[in-house]
Amino acid sequence: MHNAYRQTVFRLTLGNGLELHLARQRPANMNSAKSLSRDVVYVHGSTFGSDLSIFYRVDDRSWADALNDAGFNAWGFDLIGYGQSDRYKNITGQPLGRAHDALPQLEAVIDTILAQNDNRPVVLLAHSWGAVIAAQYAAKQPQKIEKLVLFGPVVKRMPDKPNKALPTSFLAQFPLSVWAQYRRFVEDVPRGHVQVLSEAHMQHWGAAFLASDATANQRMPPSVMSPGGPLADIAELWSGKSLYDASLITTPTMIVRGEWDSVCKDQDAA
Repeated sequence: MHNAYRQTVFRLTLGNGLELHLARQRPANMNSAKSLSRDVVYVHGSTFGSDLSIFYRVDDRSWADALNDAGFNAWGFDLIGYGQSDRYKNITGQPLGRAHDALPQLEAVIDTILAQNDNRPVVLLAHSWGAVIAAQYAAKQPQKIEKLVLFGPVVKRMPDKPNKALPTSFLAQFPLSVWAQYRRFVEDVPRGHVQVLSEAHMQHWGAAFLASDATANQRMPPSVMSPGGPLADIAELWSGKSLYDASLITTPTMIVRGEWDSVCKDQDAA
């Protein structure tokens, strides 16, 4: 852990007996009884957890560090099937880890945080497919959220004709290699643009990614098992099906997208 920041880890036991990994980061020089003024809860995307996103340091700086410096408690958790949370025990043919399965996990996380901060509403920050879970929560429990921030959200698209490129069935879970992740990270970079992700950064991140799954080196190439539910959710969204009622979201909301992002296009954000 970076000397300037301290992370506290919690293990939450869910109703199905599985355990969720939850972490809070704050500046190390704070008195243990003192709290920062606001709490940010991060919901990760479809293929890697919080340690590889909000808490991951590139050139000795993480997103959580920046949030701490801006006066926020930074909270991140791993959904079941990711990172340091439990893996699914009953592997069936149905895609695991769909948004409606993840929603109770987010509810448990926020209730845990509210129990520690005198029921002060949180800022909910979500990335990519995680925005579906955050939006479902915001539509259901707006009184517990101060603000909603969706970064590159996956949203409903109304296709002009049936999208035959989208599969209709998905595995319960599937292996994802570091090379596959690298292709995902750079696929939207315009042709001829200078390199935006160094090999050294990707090598270090890739090693941490493989370390997140104890079975990674049992496969060739080494790979992390990723729940198939998010892909099923995205297919439904891009086929015009709603996974939440956006009209119920009354919380002040900010949507952020990268200029090159093809998963969240400009018309999606609009």
